[in-house]
Amino acid sequence: MELQTFYHSISLQPEIISRLEQVKRDVDLESLEIQLQSFMNQDTAKETYLYLKDLFPEDTDQMCLLYCQLECARRIGKRYHRLGIPNKVYLDTMKCFSRFLEESKKKNGRLCFDRGWWTYRQISMQIFRIGALEYELKEYQSLPVIALHIPSDAALSPKAVDESLTEAKGFFRSFYQRYYCRAYTCDSWLLSPALRPFLSSESHILAFQNRFQILDEDLENMEYLEWLFQVPKETPVCELPERTRLQQQVKDAMLKGEKIGSAFGIMRE
Repeated sequence: MELQTFYHSISLQPEIISRLEQVKRDVDLESLEIQLQSFMNQDTAKETYLYLKDLFPEDTDQMCLLYCQLECARRIGKRYHRLGIPNKVYLDTMKCFSRFLEESKKKNGRLCFDRGWWTYRQISMQIFRIGALEYELKEYQSLPVIALHIPSDAALSPKAVDESLTEAKGFFRSFYQRYYCRAYTCDSWLLSPALRPFLSSESHILAFQNRFQILDEDLENMEYLEWLFQVPKETPVCELPERTRLQQQVKDAMLKGEKIGSAFGIMRE
């Protein structure tokens, strides 16, 4: 698949495509071939991200890094094909780039790439989007586990989650036997017990929480500011938006000095 075709297949924003055309003239991919290959390797993807991030220090919106990662995302499609992984899983997984760019615009007021520290997992086949949820190959207590992630555009209804889990079970049985029938973990603000007083019995968040046995809480974690309010973490509490009922309730709690944090859990069998 040509790079331009790939851009359109993952619904990349026209403004970003235009900016990447400029980057294409400034970045020599041939000179970075070793790094591109390392990016697609699970064992070296993280250190490659750190290397390339430092290589482009003046790139404030990280378009050069995005260009390199998207080239890897395009190439890794061949590996998906060789393994027989459905093209839908491949494209849904790589659409994380378009989603993150859109999230950055909501948070920062402009399209910029601020998730290179995360997306190296997608281009090295550590994370897969299957239906509503994302699934990451990880270890917990020296055993292989599957870490669940909830994309911002996920339908979190019990039906959507059930369908995703069922599809994922077949995916791991077919392509990653080592992870088939392993434990599912989740580390997220959505699991925080501090949210429960604000959730109705019909809440999709509550239904998702109830699937897990909570093993640890982190009240100092502030990731919910970005995901719930879609603002930078340093935003003063008094300036947080109140567009939804949950935003209103969490903001009120924060003004009273309460903490939301996050929680880590393992899915109940």
